[in-house]
Amino acid sequence: MSTDPARIALLEEWMRDKEGENLEFKEWKNDGDFEKLARYCCALANEGGGRFIMGVTDKRPRKVVGSSAFSQPEQTRKSLCQRIPLAIDFEQIQHPSGRVLLFRIPGRPLGTPIKYDGRYWMRKEDSLVEMSEVRLREIFAESGHDFSADVCPDLAPAHLDPDAIEEFRRRWIAKARKVEDFALADRLASLTHEELLTDAEALVDGSLNYAALVLFGTAQALGRHLAQAEIVFEYRSSDQSGPAQDRQEYRRGFFSYYDELWNRINLRNDRQDFQEGLFVHPILTFNERPVREAVLNAVSHRNYQLGGSIFIRQFPRRLEIDSPGGFPLGITVENILDRQNPRNRRIAEIFTRCGLVERSGQGMNLIYEELIKQSKPIPDFARTDQYQVGLTLHGTVQDPAFIRFVEKVSKETAAIFNTHDWMLMAAAARGEKFPKHSDGRSARLLDLGVIERVKGRTYMLSRRYYESVGQQAEYTRKRGLDREQNLALLLNHITAYSETGSKLEDLCDVLPALPITHVQSLLQTLKRRGAAYSVGATNAGRWYPGPKPPERKKGRAT
Repeated sequence: MSTDPARIALLEEWMRDKEGENLEFKEWKNDGDFEKLARYCCALANEGGGRFIMGVTDKRPRKVVGSSAFSQPEQTRKSLCQRIPLAIDFEQIQHPSGRVLLFRIPGRPLGTPIKYDGRYWMRKEDSLVEMSEVRLREIFAESGHDFSADVCPDLAPAHLDPDAIEEFRRRWIAKARKVEDFALADRLASLTHEELLTDAEALVDGSLNYAALVLFGTAQALGRHLAQAEIVFEYRSSDQSGPAQDRQEYRRGFFSYYDELWNRINLRNDRQDFQEGLFVHPILTFNERPVREAVLNAVSHRNYQLGGSIFIRQFPRRLEIDSPGGFPLGITVENILDRQNPRNRRIAEIFTRCGLVERSGQGMNLIYEELIKQSKPIPDFARTDQYQVGLTLHGTVQDPAFIRFVEKVSKETAAIFNTHDWMLMAAAARGEKFPKHSDGRSARLLDLGVIERVKGRTYMLSRRYYESVGQQAEYTRKRGLDREQNLALLLNHITAYSETGSKLEDLCDVLPALPITHVQSLLQTLKRRGAAYSVGATNAGRWYPGPKPPERKKGRAT
């Protein structure tokens, strides 16, 4: 639970703001209403995302009343993420007046409204209401034209591969059983192919669309209607030019070769063995889950109106996936984890229906998380331009000890980490500065004992990491040396201006990366050591070198 004065100050600033589209306050002193919380999260997401803050009065002037609701917020967050397809985050702030619980809700993907319990929610004044049909149509129209939903002329059910359709049915039934919707599973098992395709919206008003062609079409149908809808796989043992050691062209319905493609990649998927005591831990160079997600992303997001195939090139330590068309509208490398806009929504929806994609729009988040958990470099988009998305997945494990550490922390804390948490942990492992907007997330990781602040926005992994890898001396060096250097810089300045004394604001300028509270803490350390002392009020006083001189005793009047 964060007690950081900066977080408390930020909370108080929000309390002065007007409650609006991205801010919602509720008292909820005792037991919270999960269903109501979920609906509010849904509504906030539909309105662009925002913060749901409980333990604060919703009428101004607002005050903290404290809340004991949702005493296990990690579990609450997990339940929300299972019911709503969003990466919801939370933070606990211990205000002097009580506990405040803050949920951060990301905005919905472009063109995709969010629903809970079968209904699309929005806020209207102090109430929650179902979204109007007019507003729903406006949202669906945001992302532009969906080629995959267009009717494919002259495409008939006879042009589809029955085995591909059955594979889709099998996966859809398996997903229904996984979530214990046995009625749906039984119904799906009894449908004809045409009924199944109608339910999946691949067959609409008696006409098959391009999603049906891409996912279920025969080789002949694809060759006739959309020859560029193919995946070309190559294995190359080096970067040298020339013929590939293995090449396979897949031009048929995606569901007919999805597993076959992974099996081909896995044929040359070697293991990296790492010793830990008496045990050897093997780690696959290419983990199945991020590879499959990357392939699904390529099929969902490529521009089918452009010529060219999806290319997958496997090398011993990296996998390259190139798909025609740049990023979809509104998507950049910088916002790819927070914004989604599937270019071919109908294809993406079918993937979601049958469980190939767990949460719509979260595929890239999963890729980042899985790579970081295995201490591999984050996805590389260096080859991306307006004509193609070039994604590289690197398979070399950088720090096996990091893998053991995050596994241990996850078990000990029972915490659920999102993509941004993993990104911050990876940055801490590399000693990189955190982004300015990460204060709330870094506070949570500090509370969990995963990271420690070095200075400013620079963090390091906690003592537990260095103890787990037997590098206690390295931990002491990193923590102690930096702190001692800061103390030395302050003392040098104080000594240089011993005649006039040094003001706090001048000393903050000596260490501009540190917040004022940290500078004050360092000054108190100098004071305890007898290296410096202050004269005057706390913030307006001046600092001088050496121990504080004894105060003169006042003479007794005669």
